[in-house]
Amino acid sequence: MNIAFFLLPKQEVVSVTMDSTLRQTLERMEYHRYTAVPIVGKNGEYAGTVTEGDLLWYMKNSGGKVTFENTSKFLLKEVPLKVHNKPVSIDANMEDLINLAKVQNFVPVVDDMNRFIGIVRRSQIIEYCEKFVSRESTASEETKASIETR
Repeated sequence: MNIAFFLLPKQEVVSVTMDSTLRQTLERMEYHRYTAVPIVGKNGEYAGTVTEGDLLWYMKNSGGKVTFENTSKFLLKEVPLKVHNKPVSIDANMEDLINLAKVQNFVPVVDDMNRFIGIVRRSQIIEYCEKFVSRESTASEETKASIETR
């Protein structure tokens, strides 16, 4: 199956840029109730993923320099990212997508020039796999019922 089937296009994805302020990033994450969002570079490339933890650790380790009140004075590009959500290419296979989704809430998808084109949510992959499990158990029950009626 082509992973484009699962793609949430970038126009529908909440993302930030490296030039976003910490306040803008925090407000977007709070408003949409996300714990992590993709970062898109100036040329549209996938630049990483920022998490709530990244922002909190940055503030904690700033020695009091960064507070909630002055977060509009600091840019996201100053924040070290602790986790690297690996992207997949749009022509990647399902196995690659599933392997990344095991450890990431979402998988960024890029084109052949590393431009961000959207994400695949882990929940969509689980729903896809659930259909196979349901079909398999239904087929198994039907087979068992067929044998019992003989």
